[in-house]
Amino acid sequence: MADIAIRKEGRAGRITLNRPQALNAITYEMCLAIDAALIAWRADDEVALVLIDATGERAFSAGGDIAEMYATGTGGDYSYGRRFWRDEYRMNARIAEYPKPVVSLLQGFTMGGGVGVGCHGSHRIVGESSQIAMPECGIGLVPDVGGSFLLALAPGRLGEYLGTTGARMGPADAILAGFADHFVPEAAWPALSARLIETGDAQQVLAATGAAPEARLAALRPEIDAHFAGETLGDIVRALKHADTPFAGDALKALGRTAPLSAACTVEMLHRLRAAPSMRRALEMEFRFTYRAMEHADFIEGIRAAIIDKDRNPRWRHAGPEAVPAVDVSRMLMPLGQDRLTFGEEVT
Repeated sequence: MADIAIRKEGRAGRITLNRPQALNAITYEMCLAIDAALIAWRADDEVALVLIDATGERAFSAGGDIAEMYATGTGGDYSYGRRFWRDEYRMNARIAEYPKPVVSLLQGFTMGGGVGVGCHGSHRIVGESSQIAMPECGIGLVPDVGGSFLLALAPGRLGEYLGTTGARMGPADAILAGFADHFVPEAAWPALSARLIETGDAQQVLAATGAAPEARLAALRPEIDAHFAGETLGDIVRALKHADTPFAGDALKALGRTAPLSAACTVEMLHRLRAAPSMRRALEMEFRFTYRAMEHADFIEGIRAAIIDKDRNPRWRHAGPEAVPAVDVSRMLMPLGQDRLTFGEEVT
């Protein structure tokens, strides 16, 4: 079967991710197919809403398919990765700015590239199994696919915490942080989908919404807001080191597993975006980093350690989170000039 199923049913344009054996990881071809469908349906009066779901119980989508990026990047060819990211980010913007309701059903893991597809629509639904995260710093990237925009809008300093540590959010946490809107018990999803397809009325989601389990992050907010408010990653680490609490210890361990340059750039990006939040601005800033990630950051090494050799022992460019000079952060986030991410007129 195809990696993605795109069709019209009733009043809905339907997009189903169909790579359950790969946790529905998003390939470049899937990005292009989603974008083409959204363009086609925008002016199609038969399509009242877009419904995005995925096959399998384990994941909506656990991320992007980065095998080809690694294969080409290790050979010194950065053009494929840059093209993938450029087109993916344009697709993410189209979802966020779509003039019709976009409903997504986010079971299991929704991470990285899956967040870019599932967490920018108008009606983002989680269930009992939902686990949402932005773990990119662990492989030498930054939270991208518009994830930095969501993190910048999260309450307090949840954005810095979630973005740098890659902590997973359960359904209530995802709603609290702004990555989801509604909790609907997963047993009710088939009937809800049927009603959406039949009626084209996204308000059907409200009638099915229930109370989510308790949010874990809510109780941690005071510590998160206190320790992750620093101007730089180094400030955050120093604050955590002075706090003798289980939370601080766990956060330091998580930060110790991330690429220092990635985490430092994440903090800077979120501070810039919080001052002037914009989805397109977020994507453009993310592209500054990912454009340079294979050549000047830790992406290749991060993928080697996590996925290729699986030794979980990456050799990062910087010795630790307190060893990243401000100039290195600035270089990664400098404007790209003529190579900058742009949005064609079709993105409205």
